[in-house]
Amino acid sequence: MKVYISVDLEGLTGSTSWESTNLGDQEHSAVAEQMKKEAMAAALGAIDAGATEVYIKDAHDSGRNFDITGFPKECRFIRDWTIDPASMIGGIDESFDALLFVGYHSPAGFDGSPLSHTMNRGNNYVKFNGQICSEFLIHALYAAELGVPTVFLSGDKALCSHVQEYDPQIRTVAVKEGIGCATVSITPEEACTQIREQAKEAVLNRDNCHITIPETLTMEINFKEHYKARRASFYPGVIKTGPYTVEYTGKSVKEVAACRMFIL
Repeated sequence: MKVYISVDLEGLTGSTSWESTNLGDQEHSAVAEQMKKEAMAAALGAIDAGATEVYIKDAHDSGRNFDITGFPKECRFIRDWTIDPASMIGGIDESFDALLFVGYHSPAGFDGSPLSHTMNRGNNYVKFNGQICSEFLIHALYAAELGVPTVFLSGDKALCSHVQEYDPQIRTVAVKEGIGCATVSITPEEACTQIREQAKEAVLNRDNCHITIPETLTMEINFKEHYKARRASFYPGVIKTGPYTVEYTGKSVKEVAACRMFIL
């Protein structure tokens, strides 16, 4: 059995400030160590469930945040970026049996985390078919189109609720809750214990996980700066609907993901 794990940073337990998100900054090293631990916990859970190949994508910023030593022999690592529409799940294909998200965060337009954003900090929101869209949803739909079910996610409490709206069979672990500029987090040790346990159950439950793919998918982006909407409007098929807002409708998730790659 072959499993893919995408690991972000802003949804890890304890991560609170933007200063902790940048490779080389003073606060980054401690959070990067927790990133490794939560990735390890998910990998061990997947292996407990019978996974024989576990691909782990460092899906934050540089794509080179955590030390890869000490992982089980079943693990392989995707570091840096594949530069294609799959983005945070770069390298995924139809051969995978399950997709897990670790350390993911609330989207732009949500107040569930002081680090809420969608792909970057240059937009007020991204919507799919009129609903606020998270990085989880962008990539879960992309994987679903390949036939790969999303089975697990860990992150902030608001994101976990968002995930359940799309598929209540997806196992979630809320490692923290955002309140204004603050976070209330569980301990790093407890986070890893819960992630390993729920990742195992999630992989075993993979056949029951299904996200519905819309027949057509309209992406709306509201940028923080109006010139970005103007620039995006030159991508074929993108319509500028206001000074800060554009829309694009695709016949497949991959079409929309390709558009997002170039305009967001």
